[in-house]
Amino acid sequence: MRTQVAIIGAGPAGLLLSHLLRRQGIDSVVVEMRSREYCENRIRAGVLEQGTVDTLNEAGLGERMAKDGLLHHGIELLFERRLHRIDMSSLTGGRSITVYGQHEVVRDMIAAAQRHNHALFFEASEVSLHDIESTQPQVRFTHDGTQHTLDCDYIAGCDGFHGISRGTIPADVLRTFERVYPYAWLGILANAPPSADELVYAHHERGFALFSMRSPDVTRLYLQCRPDERLDEWSDDRIWDELLARFENDQGWLPNRGAITQKGVTPMRSFVTEPMQYGRLFLAGDAAHIVPPTGAKGMNLAVADVRVLSKAFASRYLDGSTDLLDAYSSHCLERVWRAEHFSYFMTNMLHPSFDETPFVNRLKLSELKYVSSSHAAASALAENYVGLPFAE
Repeated sequence: MRTQVAIIGAGPAGLLLSHLLRRQGIDSVVVEMRSREYCENRIRAGVLEQGTVDTLNEAGLGERMAKDGLLHHGIELLFERRLHRIDMSSLTGGRSITVYGQHEVVRDMIAAAQRHNHALFFEASEVSLHDIESTQPQVRFTHDGTQHTLDCDYIAGCDGFHGISRGTIPADVLRTFERVYPYAWLGILANAPPSADELVYAHHERGFALFSMRSPDVTRLYLQCRPDERLDEWSDDRIWDELLARFENDQGWLPNRGAITQKGVTPMRSFVTEPMQYGRLFLAGDAAHIVPPTGAKGMNLAVADVRVLSKAFASRYLDGSTDLLDAYSSHCLERVWRAEHFSYFMTNMLHPSFDETPFVNRLKLSELKYVSSSHAAASALAENYVGLPFAE
């Protein structure tokens, strides 16, 4: 087989890149090691920045999101038994976020790919990348028992943190930066109508908690826990008791209880690799960087990456210039490090530490008070949360 751009991974980054390229007349093939069912049902957070929503709409992928997504103009910070609203839209000139599950975004993109007869190989095995330093790289894989060699001009590694793409780059070329946090999130889905219209981030002496939602009938909730937490020690009743304790406040709001349909523990880490390109291989999304979930930046960074990469490929194929491709890594890393810092800031501020002195936790509380009372501090939080505008 022959294509212009081989894309490894059918997550949000890889699928969106294929659509953006198609709209510019650039051919691509997507190779994914997991099944379609796995990709469409892998539950991940779905807080979409304004720029992500705009990009999906521009790509013709936003119809169901516009109908089923939940538009939010602010968030609530809960501490010292009081709710403090950050009005993001008024602080950012009308920008907002949309709550729409990552798996729903993936379903929309796979359905669109099928409508356009896009080449998508699910359940590929023995996937390997070759000659990435040459002008004729290859992707080799097995699909339905048949071995394939995919010749291409470029490879986009969109296969996540544990994928093969980053490992194909010589180890002495990459620099990695990592922080592993001393806590994790125990997350649940509950069949209960959300009791608030916006997300609630709670800082409590017992630990952080987050109120979110998946639909008008499903609530998503998280609890700060140990990284080695055992789920079998958390009965449904214990989870609800802990949630209600951490969300306790003087204004009468609490999440609605309901049957818990899913629970899991999410570890928290920050990770960045530099550079995000080597030879004819370009990394995007989780293959190049990981953020803790507190700042809701994971999928949004992936969208930002492939937006830059698609424009770089368009410049290469339509104008004959490789300047944007050469600058891809440095361009993306500016936004990546800003998002890493914001995620670190939100995580550090909202999670009480049980391994440090009371002094440190008082600093966290002071930061919360400042953010909720200062127009300048609230504006900085809002600007980063809704997503910085793209530099076109």
